[in-house]
Order: sequence, then structure tokens, then C-alpha cells
Amino acid sequence: MSDIQPWYKQFWPWFLIILPLCAVVASINLLLIALDTSDSLVAEEYYKEGKAINQDLRKINHAKKIGMQYLAKIDGSMIEITQHGGPAYTAALNINFYHRTLKALDIDLKVTADGSGIYRIPLDESIRGPWEIRIEGFDAEWRIQQRIDITDNVEYWLN
Repeated sequence: MSDIQPWYKQFWPWFLIILPLCAVVASINLLLIALDTSDSLVAEEYYKEGKAINQDLRKINHAKKIGMQYLAKIDGSMIEITQHGGPAYTAALNINFYHRTLKALDIDLKVTADGSGIYRIPLDESIRGPWEIRIEGFDAEWRIQQRIDITDNVEYWLN
């Protein structure tokens, strides 16, 4: 009797088949992910946004010139922003939190101060990690912009 088994009962043919098959499955998965998601970092109207950067720099420089400074206290479910420099500003603020890579997580708010001058932002869920915070006066005369890395119960000076 012959001691040779059929090919499908041996280890090595299956090993040689499984490796390329895993690569094919992984590449199909990556293709589906690439087709399903768009690149949010590329601007469609890059020229207009490039021109707007100069206006942004003027607003940032104006905020530095008048000494606008805020303190942001961030804990798990609340953000409190208080003014600590510059002329007293009691109007509403445009406050934006931009996630560095995930546009779907961005937060864009218009916030008014309470009676004690604190701008409070309740959060549905905790935000952590790298963010860019932008505070702009309601009249759009000045802007404070800063990159921060949010951890639990921290304070950030924004100027």
C-alpha cells in the first residue's frame, strides 16, 4: 500500500494557499474602507481658504495686541472658559474645537457667559487627545487659536 496522502490532507499546500488568501482578503477590506470614507483634510476650495488665512492672522495679531487671554478648565463633562486679560468682553463667543484628524468630532458652538462671566460648555461625552481650540469674539474682530492635548481635569491658558 502506498504511504502518500492526497494533497488536500497535507499541511504545506494549505499553508501556501492561506498566506496569499489572507493578503487578498485584507486588500479587499482596505479597498472597501478607502471607498467608504473621504479625506477630510483636503479642502475643495483651497484658494479661498488660503486667502482667508491672512484674515485669520490679522485677527490673531489683534487679539495679542489688545491682550486677550482666557483660561479653559476641562474636565470629563464640562468646559469652563473665563477671561483673564484684555478689555472686558461680555458678548457671546464663537468657540470651535477641531480634532486634528477626525472632522466628524469637531465642535462648533456659540456660547454666552453666565452671571459670573464664565462660559460653560456641557459635553455629551469626554473629549481627550489632540485638539485645536479657537475662540473668536462674536463681532469677529479678534481670535485666539491654540493647539492643546486634552487629558483629564486640566487647565489651559489660551492667548
